[in-house]
Amino acid sequence: MIDIIDGSLFQRMVIHAAASIAAQKQIINELNVFPVPDGDTGTNLSLTIATAAAEARKKPAQSIGQAAATNAAALLRGARGNSGVILSLLFRGVSKALKEHDTADGQVLAAALNEGVGAAYKAVMKPAEGTILTVSRLAAQRAAAAAQEQNSAEYVLEAAIAEGESALADTIHQNPVLQKAGVVDAGGKGYLIILQGMLDELRGLPAPEVQDGDAQAQQRADFASFETGEITFGYCTEFICSRGNTKDPALLRSFLNGMGDSLVLVDDEEIIKVHVHTNHPGRVLEEALTYGALLTVKIENMREQHTQILEQSDQPAAPALAEKRYGVVAVCAGAGMASVFRDLGVDSVISGGQTMNPSTEDILREVERTPAEVVFVLPNNKNIILAAQQCVGLVEGKQIVVVPTRTVPQGVSAMLAMDPDASLEANVEAMQAAMDHVRTSEVTYAARDSDFDGVAIREGDYMALADGQLFGTAHALNELLERLALADSQQQADFINIFYGQDVPDGDARQVLALFQRLCPNAEVTLLSGGQPVYYYMISAE
Repeated sequence: MIDIIDGSLFQRMVIHAAASIAAQKQIINELNVFPVPDGDTGTNLSLTIATAAAEARKKPAQSIGQAAATNAAALLRGARGNSGVILSLLFRGVSKALKEHDTADGQVLAAALNEGVGAAYKAVMKPAEGTILTVSRLAAQRAAAAAQEQNSAEYVLEAAIAEGESALADTIHQNPVLQKAGVVDAGGKGYLIILQGMLDELRGLPAPEVQDGDAQAQQRADFASFETGEITFGYCTEFICSRGNTKDPALLRSFLNGMGDSLVLVDDEEIIKVHVHTNHPGRVLEEALTYGALLTVKIENMREQHTQILEQSDQPAAPALAEKRYGVVAVCAGAGMASVFRDLGVDSVISGGQTMNPSTEDILREVERTPAEVVFVLPNNKNIILAAQQCVGLVEGKQIVVVPTRTVPQGVSAMLAMDPDASLEANVEAMQAAMDHVRTSEVTYAARDSDFDGVAIREGDYMALADGQLFGTAHALNELLERLALADSQQQADFINIFYGQDVPDGDARQVLALFQRLCPNAEVTLLSGGQPVYYYMISAE
């Protein structure tokens, strides 16, 4: 029985945990309770803790306090999606409790786990039961009791995991959506896999052979040798996609060779990682989707920013000096959506959204580069709000204000309401009011058979969401769009904007415009090419 954890062992435990979650991320991804193809909890947790594992390899720690602090800082900057942010919060609390310790026994470890739970609950505005929060809380409570029974780190961690497994099994009964789908909470399961990986390292067991953290570190090392040189192709485009089928990555390499330069493509049995300079990032990502789901995406305009130089530097870039009172950073997916935000005056657009959650570090980087005293952040997706909120207070000399937009149309309306001459309080109030007046409908497809609120949904059906709630399904897309046009939110609107996605031909989009103009005669209807993935149409009504 291992009773004491020192700094070096803690770092090895984190590295082992990263390997464990990487090996099982797809299992977690498939714990979807709603048929929108947004199964990314496993991916987000894996990418989040992979940043900590990479940092642990680079910075050997002398004490467990130092190791935990390095781990917490890396997790915060690498946090992706709600699950990743909550994981970073749990370990931030652990770091706080271990700050003054050289080693940790069972009682110190138990106290740290409970400190982590406190930090997570404090940060989440409306904590729900039947989630990773529930699992972590009950596991930590058992850890505290176990530490009184036997003051051993191994005994405490083993007891916490056992209690967590019971709590996880009960999540199916605590959350009605989970109960309908017949699954346990994905985030809770991922957290227990991470704890189990840490316990396995404590016991000297070998780590899984599939180690995404290692693969990503090696690939970043390859990219670090690039030089931008003469910028013929303007967009530095990097992404990771899963190997969703048997298509040969060599075909993707051939396609990308004709789209730009500075191409590096690395693949293994699970992923394809690409770096390319191109003038058409939308076409690149569209082709990548034919090989598998996009796991991470980053697009930078090299004519405006020398981002790779900043990434290769060991020293963080200094925040841009303020040249104006207000600046804005917005998150969205699709070249058309990005153009809309830039036309409205947004300083920086981060590529992300459904299935592609940017990390806290991704958002923070763009905030630092925005030459303004106050930087508004528009997350434009409910799963990105928490990651954005972690940036607040992290940039010296800049005030970061997160406007909690849950959809791209809400972000557009909030941007339209911003007044560069108004006070901060007036702007926050106006932007919040503007987003609250927007009704957003989204049209996608069902990824699998499911039952939601008594509605049977079949794989391949078209599906509409209205402000995040199920509006209806249909076998025919036009039938569903007609029902949306006749809904109260559209019939009572003065303005309707239709953003069509990357998979929608221009001719089809114009037919939808004509449909809404005919069925919504009292509204001014506008059609815009959003180029967004996942959703065929995003429709805003005001």
